[in-house]
Order: sequence, then C-alpha cells, then structure tokens
Amino acid sequence: MREVLDDRIRLWLDDPESSVEYSEELEGRIAVRMRQQVREATTVWFEIWERSLKFEAYFMPAPLEPQEVHRQALVRNMGSWRAFFAVDDEGAVVIRGRVAADRVTLDELDFILGEIYDMVEVAFRPMIRSGFPTREKSV
Repeated sequence: MREVLDDRIRLWLDDPESSVEYSEELEGRIAVRMRQQVREATTVWFEIWERSLKFEAYFMPAPLEPQEVHRQALVRNMGSWRAFFAVDDEGAVVIRGRVAADRVTLDELDFILGEIYDMVEVAFRPMIRSGFPTREKSV
C-alpha cells in the first residue's frame, strides 16, 4: 500500500498538468497539497493503517450557523462515492474517507483525489456563505 501511494504521489508531482504541488510526511501521515480554483489549495492527509488507507482534508472552520451547512453536507454525501463530509471534534467541517488495503491502486488514488477536488470546488462557496452569512458576502 505504501509503495503504491508513494508511486502515485511521485507521478502527481512529476506531471505538469497535475494540481498536486507539494507532498511531505509528518508524524506518520502523508500530506498532498493540491491547487484549487475556489480557494488557494486543499491538503489531503493520507494515513496507512493495517487494513486500510484513511484520508482527510480540512474543508472549513466550525460554522457560526451550522444547521444549513450540516444539511448541505448530508445532502452532498448522498452523491459521494469514496469521500464524505464530516464534523471533527472542534466542529470544523472535513472531508474523510477510507479504502481497503487491497483496493489501493494508482487509479483509485486518482479517483480519491479527484473526488475531494470536486467536492471542494462545488461545495465550498455555498457552504461558507451558509455558515458565515454576515462575514462572507464576497465569496
């Protein structure tokens, strides 16, 4: 699993058309930073477990008005395949997922990163507007 992840990251970094611009390992987790259009970038953290690969990306801080943000997240989760919106211990909205070790392939990692990219592009502005209606008028 680790070799496949390392290979995919190297391929992303070597591809001039890839949105991946940076990678590092920190405390047993591997970070991949990709450029986005609706915001500067998203960092996806991969964590290798015995039987699975977990991944997580920070989406937005804890909303001031969470009800509509949480509703949108649940509705959007209905169309997700590999990744889903969740709330962390501090109330921030994150994108999380897990894939079984035997399903970790170069293509599957592309699908995971692509799904996270799309989730951010489609949902970021409406969910920020809903969560911070008085602060984020220009988003």
